[in-house]
Amino acid sequence: MTNTPDLPERPTPVPPSAESAASVLDDATYDRILEPRGSGRLPIGDGTWHQLARAYVRVQLISQGAVFLLVLAAAIVAQLITGVTWQWIPVGVILLVTAIGIVITPRQARSFGYQLRRDDLVFRRGILWQRVVAVPYGRMQLVDITHGPLDRGFGIAQLKLVTAAASSGVTIPGLTQRAAEQLRDTLIDVAETRRTGL
Repeated sequence: MTNTPDLPERPTPVPPSAESAASVLDDATYDRILEPRGSGRLPIGDGTWHQLARAYVRVQLISQGAVFLLVLAAAIVAQLITGVTWQWIPVGVILLVTAIGIVITPRQARSFGYQLRRDDLVFRRGILWQRVVAVPYGRMQLVDITHGPLDRGFGIAQLKLVTAAASSGVTIPGLTQRAAEQLRDTLIDVAETRRTGL
């Protein structure tokens, strides 16, 4: 009988607690969802709602401002080169729509929210056109994180949930990178347990 030295046991990984997971999801976000004021609005309901990162608004304002300036500069250059003025009609429409987008973006971003419930993820957005989607965990097929150069510069990402029915898929924009990764890992873990129970 040979004596083998006792090897130190590897510590088993401990999943993050619900409190630490919630703090990651709520880090650098808005403090509450803005609701439409009308009596016919969709109710928010009970539970903890998580919101988008504040940096999402800055990224959207920079993107829309760049479009505004680019269209304006192109119209001015076209005016100087050709001397015609008819291009100001479509340019004016584009600039007006972009300016309205710039004005409503901060309020619109605060209407986004998502909630992790026992059996599904609920996502809501919209002030005038409201949408509330519940995605059952067992129906999720893919959880995808994407971010462009500007998103990376501000530390945000977009998380997309793909289900068997394309119409029930959800895209959550403007999450912090850590929140997107935490949410992806949580959804994958929960979805696996739901699928094994089917």
